Amino acid sequence: MIWLVITGLMIGIAIALKAGLVAFAGYVLLGVYLISRFLARRWVRDLSAQRTCDAAPREVGESTEVTVTLKNTGALPIAWVLVEDLVPDFAVKARTPRLTIKGKRVHVITLGAKQTKTIKYKVTFAMRGYYPLGPTLLETGDVFGLHRRHRVVGKPAYVMVYPRIVPLPKYDFASQRPIGEVRLQNRLFEDPTRTAGVRQYVMGDPLQRVHWKVTARTGQLHCRVYEPTTLAGTTILVDFHQDGYPKRSEPHRSELAVTAAASIAYAVSVLNQQVGFASNGRDAADRIREESLAAESAEDQVKGHATREEAGERFGLNDESDRIRPVVVETRRGFDQFQQIREALARLELSDALTFAQFALEVSARIPRDATVIAILPQVPPETAIALGTLRRQGFAVTAILIGLDDGEKIVAHARLLAETVRDIRYANTVEELAHLGANTATPGAASYTVDVPLA
Repeated sequence: MIWLVITGLMIGIAIALKAGLVAFAGYVLLGVYLISRFLARRWVRDLSAQRTCDAAPREVGESTEVTVTLKNTGALPIAWVLVEDLVPDFAVKARTPRLTIKGKRVHVITLGAKQTKTIKYKVTFAMRGYYPLGPTLLETGDVFGLHRRHRVVGKPAYVMVYPRIVPLPKYDFASQRPIGEVRLQNRLFEDPTRTAGVRQYVMGDPLQRVHWKVTARTGQLHCRVYEPTTLAGTTILVDFHQDGYPKRSEPHRSELAVTAAASIAYAVSVLNQQVGFASNGRDAADRIREESLAAESAEDQVKGHATREEAGERFGLNDESDRIRPVVVETRRGFDQFQQIREALARLELSDALTFAQFALEVSARIPRDATVIAILPQVPPETAIALGTLRRQGFAVTAILIGLDDGEKIVAHARLLAETVRDIRYANTVEELAHLGANTATPGAASYTVDVPLA
């Protein structure tokens, strides 16, 4: 717009002063300005892109190839276009990159009329997460540099990378209510899959208990008697509040917490026990913007955007999420239960919403009392210890797994948990220690933990 004003003033002054040469130069400049503006808008409108990417879930260390096909749909050749396929900054610019890219995803190319060109690159996933690949940011303009237009094209592909699973050969959480089958002294619970015997039919017995083969053989109604057993299993609570994960220890501590949760969930599911998961972190899928490329206005398609920031800010993942609902996978048995927990852990991100104490109060009503509560914690402030103690007093068996604590932090955490009668405490500072998690039980009476430590 400023160029148009300057040119108009120049022409007006030249006409007033009867300076024909200056007026001619103004007309030429005005013509160049209008033609450049037309070409920039026309070129950005005629560009389209199509992405080919296998967006199936991946394991850590696996790769996927991304192919972007760029096409000039117009009848005019495009002098230049800068093509950049977007990937999340948090994944590639972090101190420890979560993604590694082989190949160029930024190109400057020329397209003839109706011409098509392809760019390819390979993405390797170094850590679990939920990654958007794309969309494609295009920048073009006239050869004089008077106008530049930007546009975002092509739908992004969202790839979910599962967390690592560490085998737990010594998995034996010897809490007061051990994980596994518990034989009850009274028959409050019966397992209909385990028949203990038969007895004669009593008025009021449901028909599904009738043993028809024995009834046919004896000529009298008989009913099945079931084993008085119940499944304990576990509910895994992961504290993912960002206060417990300082930047100096990231992303290693948070990845270790997720790996521990995934490994325990897998070990329990292999035993065919009920398993559940809950966390005060946030789901990365909640940060996907509701706007999409399909909702791009006709004006944006024709004019494009003036800056790169304006073009890219509408798409991809939001920086923040205002949802404070905990991430919960209900505790139950099922062949797909572990898969649901694994997907939730893959998308889990740090949050500053609910503290662990608030989160535990929120989900306690949804945890079955016959399941052991395993809390994975990066720190144990007094509020967290009190929350676990409250669960103990409500009748839950509680195990605490402390992640990434140094010796001084272990002493303080241990004292606070013991004060709340939480005695099954375990530690893991590396992935290798997870394999021996069942043996890493702190001895409540050990001398190294009998230091007089203030609890507040």
